[in-house]
Amino acid sequence: MRIGLFLIVGFISCFSLSQSKKNIDLLDNWQNPSLISNSSNVKYNDCWGYTSNGNEYAIAGSTEGTHYFKITENNKLEEVDFVPGEFVSMSVVHRDIKVYQNYAYAVCDEGESSLQIIDLSYLPDSVHVVAENDTTFAKVHNLFIDEANALLYACSITPKINGIMSSKISMQVFSLANPELPVLVYTGPNDIPEVHDAYVRNNIAYLNCGFDGLRVFNFTNPSSPIFLQNITTYQDQGYNHQGWLSPDGSTYVFGDETGGKKLKKCAVDANHEIEIKSYFGTNFENNSVPHNIVLTNEFAFVAYYNEGLRIFDIRPRVPLEIAHYDTYPDEHFFNMNGAWGMYADYPSGNLLVSDRHYGLFLFDFNRTVFNNPTLDYTTVFPIPVEKSGEITIRLKEEIDAFTVSIYDEIGKVISNEIVFKNTSYAIIKAPKSSGVYTAIISYTNSKEDLIRTSKRIMVN
Repeated sequence: MRIGLFLIVGFISCFSLSQSKKNIDLLDNWQNPSLISNSSNVKYNDCWGYTSNGNEYAIAGSTEGTHYFKITENNKLEEVDFVPGEFVSMSVVHRDIKVYQNYAYAVCDEGESSLQIIDLSYLPDSVHVVAENDTTFAKVHNLFIDEANALLYACSITPKINGIMSSKISMQVFSLANPELPVLVYTGPNDIPEVHDAYVRNNIAYLNCGFDGLRVFNFTNPSSPIFLQNITTYQDQGYNHQGWLSPDGSTYVFGDETGGKKLKKCAVDANHEIEIKSYFGTNFENNSVPHNIVLTNEFAFVAYYNEGLRIFDIRPRVPLEIAHYDTYPDEHFFNMNGAWGMYADYPSGNLLVSDRHYGLFLFDFNRTVFNNPTLDYTTVFPIPVEKSGEITIRLKEEIDAFTVSIYDEIGKVISNEIVFKNTSYAIIKAPKSSGVYTAIISYTNSKEDLIRTSKRIMVN
């Protein structure tokens, strides 16, 4: 849409239900209504991503197995194959999938299931199950793979011994020297009932241990890891569920899967020890529950159950929410419906989220706009801008709508009260003529005050 000299870049949503969203663009949503589900209509669980030969792929778990998608050039989820799980039932709540080299590793935490190893090298045509283990891996809650060291961490694992389901083991570590034949190298820690999830990089393992808190180990010698730290009690503690380390290794964020508990932003020192620095979150006043977290150096991407996808700028001392998309628009008193899995490592920058009820979502989030940390004033950049170049206006407050009017040097209106909704920024084209222009930005803040601010736009 053209208004005067300015091209407005809008945001389009195609999801059928009314969604609460800001600064996120929905690209596609996949659902399969034929899948079996329980009385709560839960069909889906975790998700993960994979990139090969310039193509991006998505993997989603369901009550019936794992689904494999090619992400097309026009950003659509095209299902190309399906692998039934060893255990298929409406009672399936947990499947987990991780990728190492060209293999997907899929597990389930219900029934008498298995570890399935799926060769992805045949994509985009198909996938092939190349190995399956229903004894050692009869039930597993979560997986994590330290790719650099070819180690698979299986969390809360229940083996089958002589055909009988045995007692739960807190965690086991397997070598993937042969990716199709994992070899056990470690079992433990033995003094706690479970390791719910893990994040591991360069042999340093951050273990989320449920009600036993957080532990850190060095697995350089994987058969005999070195204990580094144990955080058994901390402020706003609940069930320590999952966490993620930033690529630069300086920040770790973890969440407690307990109603009303905030996320914890932690500093990580040179000895890999963690110190909680601040607490943040969304709608915790109403007992919201965070689930899975992924970090970049700038952002925390959180699958936040009933609150949907929430994105935080983690560079301020207390992280600030900068974007959201509620994948679960229904009203429900149970706070653990909705968003479940999160993947944010595609070269394209697109985001993948799985929702327990509404399937798999593919999103676009413009990271470039938020490259600079969140500031306490409205920003316009770049300054100066080339003629007909792009200008970004980013508000200091995370409001939902605003208007922009543009005036030239003598006060002539170039464009009047252009409305932007479901976003706290706008990208417009600069005029074709050099000069100094003024942008008047207006919005109503959370206190219902009308705010008007002016910014200069210099065009070369």
